[in-house]
Amino acid sequence: MSEKEKMLAGVLYDSTVDELSNERLKAKNLCYEYNLLRPDEFDKKKELLKNLLGKVGKNYIIEPNFFCDYGYNIEISENFYSNHNLVILDCAKVTFGDNVFIGPNCSFYTAQHPIDPIERNKLLEYAKPITIGSNVWIGGSVTILSGVTIGDNCTIGAGSVVVKDIPANSVALGNPCKVIKKI
Repeated sequence: MSEKEKMLAGVLYDSTVDELSNERLKAKNLCYEYNLLRPDEFDKKKELLKNLLGKVGKNYIIEPNFFCDYGYNIEISENFYSNHNLVILDCAKVTFGDNVFIGPNCSFYTAQHPIDPIERNKLLEYAKPITIGSNVWIGGSVTILSGVTIGDNCTIGAGSVVVKDIPANSVALGNPCKVIKKI
């Protein structure tokens, strides 16, 4: 099994191999180009994101600056909006449903590193997918960690750190993020 296949399977892999390093470099170059576009270059922005991301819907906006690791593991559906400074470390799939709105300075981290320092020092890591349902609003400065699913119709309060799944029809906030209200 190649290191890329291991990465996509969610098992320990070496992210420093040439294949993955080259894919990250390609994505980072596309992010760099995207972040330098003028605010009114709408068509160029859409085209660049189509080339970078694994899937895009018809209506989507990602305000610069935007950063990701690979791009091809990110899928956005209809009516997606992200405010400035979105970071998606997409070593595993990151999927967004319809009508997702993301505040500024939000981060989605699929990568994890071993707790054992001997394993960690070998530069090994693994990744688990993140899934965001439809009709979700994520407030500013939210961090969503590896393996989390946020159900449909949720609101995540600003500044939250989401470490566990959030069920559908919930308002959740805090560090760690917890459901405070059902809707």
